[in-house]
Amino acid sequence: MPNWGGGNKCGACQGTVYHAEEVQCDGKSFHKCCFLCMVCRKGLDSNNVAIHDTEIYCKSCYGKKYGPKGYGYGQGAGTLSMDRGERLGIKPEETQCHRPTTNPNPSKFAQKFGGSDKCGRCGESVYAAEKIVGAGKPWHKNCFRCAKCGKSLESTTQTEKDGEIYCKGETSGF
Repeated sequence: MPNWGGGNKCGACQGTVYHAEEVQCDGKSFHKCCFLCMVCRKGLDSNNVAIHDTEIYCKSCYGKKYGPKGYGYGQGAGTLSMDRGERLGIKPEETQCHRPTTNPNPSKFAQKFGGSDKCGRCGESVYAAEKIVGAGKPWHKNCFRCAKCGKSLESTTQTEKDGEIYCKGETSGF
């Protein structure tokens, strides 16, 4: 029987996925804009997706997190790679605890690559390639949405109230 009220639920954001914006993977539906690697937030497609349990990754991040380690699995002839993906946000299995930073003066490395900024919505690190500034805070492109209706925002279409961002006109009901 047809689902007249909308589509399936997105495997990433749990919002309704309509057929025009649907990507299917491993029996789940995703919005095209939500079909992203869980680590580097790179857009995925059928050629570069790797699945582990209920998580989706690009093949590069998947290999760093779950692939073989040690001698012979380097990045070129005669190399030994000690890269376990920390720069991509992959934490070793034995240290999964999250400790938020309280350092108001980040290192030069963090300033250059944007790793110290935390998203105003999800609290995760925001890197320069995905950073949008609004209401005086950094945001991921995917998190830069109206807190009331969920619509994607731009710097010209957003307004701020009490540290949260909204569509212009949404704050009139407060």
